[in-house]
Amino acid sequence: MEKNEIIKILYDWNFWDRDLATGIERGPYVERLLRYLDTGLVCVVTGARRSGKSYIMRQAVKRLIDKGVERNEILMINFEDPRFPKLDVTLLQKIYETYLEFLSPKETPYIFLDEVQEVEGWEKWVRTMREIKQGKIVVSGSNAKLLSKELATLLTGLHIDLTIFPLSFKEFLSFNDVNLKNKLEIEVREVEIKSLLRKYFEFGSFPEVVLNKEKKEILMRYYDDVINKDLIKRYKIRKVEQMKSLSRFYLTNVANLTTFTSLEKHLNISTDTIEKFSEHLAEAYLLFLLKRFSFKVREQDKSPKKVYTIDIGLANTVGFRFSENLGRLAENIVFLELKRKAQNNPNFEIFYWKDEYHKEVDFVIKEGLKVTQLIQVCFNILDEKTKRREIGALIKAMNEFELNEGIVITEDFESEQEIEGKRILFFPLWKWLIN
Repeated sequence: MEKNEIIKILYDWNFWDRDLATGIERGPYVERLLRYLDTGLVCVVTGARRSGKSYIMRQAVKRLIDKGVERNEILMINFEDPRFPKLDVTLLQKIYETYLEFLSPKETPYIFLDEVQEVEGWEKWVRTMREIKQGKIVVSGSNAKLLSKELATLLTGLHIDLTIFPLSFKEFLSFNDVNLKNKLEIEVREVEIKSLLRKYFEFGSFPEVVLNKEKKEILMRYYDDVINKDLIKRYKIRKVEQMKSLSRFYLTNVANLTTFTSLEKHLNISTDTIEKFSEHLAEAYLLFLLKRFSFKVREQDKSPKKVYTIDIGLANTVGFRFSENLGRLAENIVFLELKRKAQNNPNFEIFYWKDEYHKEVDFVIKEGLKVTQLIQVCFNILDEKTKRREIGALIKAMNEFELNEGIVITEDFESEQEIEGKRILFFPLWKWLIN
């Protein structure tokens, strides 16, 4: 590939002589990415396809320029650009040399490598560049295992990770021009916030989906891309219909318990295939399998897993109709918010709890060696039978973990009650999400 061809492609993705579109800024992610860059480590940005990784990297570039970094000292390469031929380290090195020749940066450049897993052998190149101090490097990719496996062998102790999720509800409100500055504004705009929560429930929160009218069409395209590009093509899967059947089953059964053995009977697919395909679906960030709480790892692994998806819009589009499953969707929303919180605390672990009498608590939060919080999602708390069942399970778990306070997340009920000597806090989902 000739250098003049390379520089034309690079020009389209870089801020060298003009600003590019950066979208609505997702400040907390951008700030964390810039802090990570200051550590001198390789910054690894991962997350689901279309969760906003590329735009967050662009926003970081814009912040660097605003802080005084010269435009020619920043290089961004998008490896999904179809104009690049077969991607390998030789081409990557030639791209870098072309950049140096045409832009002549005076300082060590910032190098952003978007969808880097497309380049065979990229990890050795990145390690070398870091070791000889030729670049401050950010890499991104849409596959958790691919990046972590390669990094574990070649960049041990030399990288720091940032996982990007689709929009939180607070970000979703911001994308809909609702920026809440204080508690009074929250109360005044309650009706508007609840109306937007309904949309959040139905279409999820991939940024492009939120900003466009053709929401279901975009969601179906995302799903097809994940299945066909991130899974079938990448892993050379031959049992295509079995993979699709399994993914549809999971998306139809969010917040439900499942085992590979039960799926074998239901889908007529071997447990080995189900286990392998489930790992691939998780690696592509399409789903999460939550483990049961136990201090014994073997018991965690043997127990049924609870299924959650990266975006409830996908579940509604591919799986079931959202209006019939608000409680399960609410539970999925809470799970994703807890996953976001876990990024700020390496000791933060999430489980579900279930005893021998099948009493269940949706979320157990463990920090270090201690369980610190229990959360029950009960959308229909006004049904007395449901309330007794859910609160009874919560109190049983609180006794087991010696906790005096528990949380119940509801559709719209707010209260603080003392039940059997325990303090139970009831929060409407919308308030819990924005506070």
